Amino acid sequence: MSLMLPSASPSARSVVGVAGDLSAALRGESELLPRAESVVLVVVDGLGALGLRGHSGHARTLSGAMTKRDVAHSVFPSTTAAALTSIVTGAWPGEHGLVGYRVLDRERDVLVNQLSGWESDGLDPLAWQPVPTVFEGEAAAGRETFAVGLAAYATSGFTRATLRGATFVPALTPEDRVEAAFALAHDHPGSFVYCYLPEVDKAGHRYGIASAEWVAALERIDAALSVRVPAGVGVLVTSDHGMVDVPVHRQAVLDESHLRGVRHLGGEPRMLHVYLEPAADESAVLSRLRTDLEGAADVVTRDDAIRAGLFGPAVTEAAAARVGDVLVIARASWAVYDGTAADQRNRGMIGQHGAMTDEETRVPLIRLGAFAR
Repeated sequence: MSLMLPSASPSARSVVGVAGDLSAALRGESELLPRAESVVLVVVDGLGALGLRGHSGHARTLSGAMTKRDVAHSVFPSTTAAALTSIVTGAWPGEHGLVGYRVLDRERDVLVNQLSGWESDGLDPLAWQPVPTVFEGEAAAGRETFAVGLAAYATSGFTRATLRGATFVPALTPEDRVEAAFALAHDHPGSFVYCYLPEVDKAGHRYGIASAEWVAALERIDAALSVRVPAGVGVLVTSDHGMVDVPVHRQAVLDESHLRGVRHLGGEPRMLHVYLEPAADESAVLSRLRTDLEGAADVVTRDDAIRAGLFGPAVTEAAAARVGDVLVIARASWAVYDGTAADQRNRGMIGQHGAMTDEETRVPLIRLGAFAR
């Protein structure tokens, strides 16, 4: 079975390079962006380029500033833990090691949540994610860095893994966060400011991207970003991933007969990490899952995925150890669930991401302020 690779060309822009572009713009050395006195990186979690274009009438500021070229490609898997880390480190998941939502800590033989489980799962942010952040790099160069987000994220393990080096500034609403980010960039010349807006992602997960709630969240973000950008401040608006809506009839559920030889199921419903029992026959599990999920998902080995470059051009030993022995990558609008799990709440999630569709992997890269075309 051949692996269905993403359609992005090797020269396509990636979110992995966003932070480097902004840093170069501060120095007047970017080949893609004009020089700016300060820069603001706005990440609208969950906003795909296709989703934005499909709802352009509800996002006049963003869609009006977005040309056909203003698109970047996310990483694999197209999930928040992997992609946000790539955005702020400039490293591929195969380097920074956050290769999915839940992965196996093989030393302890336990699944760990790389987004929200740092404290409960006992992860050391500096050891588990060792790649320096853009904020550490800018601080070493003598520039001030700030991260604006919800107060609940200020001291989380994920924040310490991905935003270390930045001064965290809490703000409650999207409007408050954008205003604070623009003010920080204006008041601190030469600074690098990060602004995180999770509202679209949250609405999409709960209600789907075809819902009135998702449209309302998009309209609110667009309005927040419609305020005047201070002179000399360059703003780049992007996202970590897009989304697809998963209808009930596209839920593939794995029961015990499908999972013989499987010790743990990690990842997320659109990109499962399958970890095998030590004595399991990998080829037998692979063959069975390919048959059981024919048409719904691509099923490949870890070696296949790494050789195909899905996790980036280089994969560290630590990152490779976190990748499942077998990967289940959902096609179209399918999602694959563990029917043996006690907690089935995630089957109520409508908007999902993690796989390789254009809806999930193409994200906007919109220039505002001093970067406007």
